[in-house]
Order: sequence, then C-alpha cells, then structure tokens
Amino acid sequence: MKCYFLRHGNAVEPAEWRGSDDDRPLTPEGIKRMHGEAKAIADFAADVDVIVTSPLLRARQTADIVADRLRLRNAVVEDARIAHGFNAESCGAILRERGAAGSIVLVGHEPTMSAVIGSLCDGANVELKKGGLAGIELADRFATSGTLICLIPPKVLIRASK
Repeated sequence: MKCYFLRHGNAVEPAEWRGSDDDRPLTPEGIKRMHGEAKAIADFAADVDVIVTSPLLRARQTADIVADRLRLRNAVVEDARIAHGFNAESCGAILRERGAAGSIVLVGHEPTMSAVIGSLCDGANVELKKGGLAGIELADRFATSGTLICLIPPKVLIRASK
C-alpha cells in the first residue's frame, strides 16, 4: 500500500484571519500554486484510489484541487482525525478502514503530518512544507512502518508541472 501525505497549500496567515482557524482558507496564490502542484502530483501519484482530508477549509480546498486533477472528486473523504491530534495510531486506523485502497492521499497539517511520516519511517526527522508531498510504501494496511519513497518540496512540484 502506498500512503501519500500532502500538506495543505499556502493559507491566509492566522494573524490576518478573523474567525475560526478551522475556516481559514487558501490564499489566491495558494490556490494557483496548488493547481500547478496538482499536475505534478498526478504524475507522481497517478495510482491513487482515495483522498482522505482534514475537514479544515484549507485542507479541503487542497484535496479538492488535487482530486479534480486526478479525476477523483467522488473519492474525497473528510476525516476529523487528520484535523487535530493526528498521530500514527489515527493514521493506522484510517488506513485499515480504507483497506480496499492500494494507494491513498492524506491531506492535513503541521506539525502532525511530519511527525506521523517520521514515526512510520522509524523515527526519521521529516519536515513537510506547505504543499509538499511525501510518500511511504507500506507492506499492507496494518503495517506500522514503511519505506519513504518520496519527499517532494512544493518548489519541485511546481517545476515538475511545467
């Protein structure tokens, strides 16, 4: 099973946002960049079966942009476990629940995304930038560790999309 981790794109800064942090959206530039990155993600992760996203607006917007590019609009599922307190245990539960999927994208937030990636890679120190993509090959949906197959910063995704 391949599990890809995608951090949401550039969002309005918390200090500039009035309202709930859960409703903080991508910036217009963040939306534009995610459309470019989605082109490259479609090449790197063409075999995706399902996208599971945090319900926070910026993550959902990111997931929808990628889903449109992958033609998976009907395969986007919101899961609150990715929003707050995401960890290796909740990641494992999500993967087990999506057992029919051979490849999955999880769209979420920092610092928990990097921590989960690190945990699945035997404690590796990983930093997932906004709009960055990481992929881990797992033996199956029950595996608690795997092999890092990609860690692609957003700048590389943008360049690869051109």
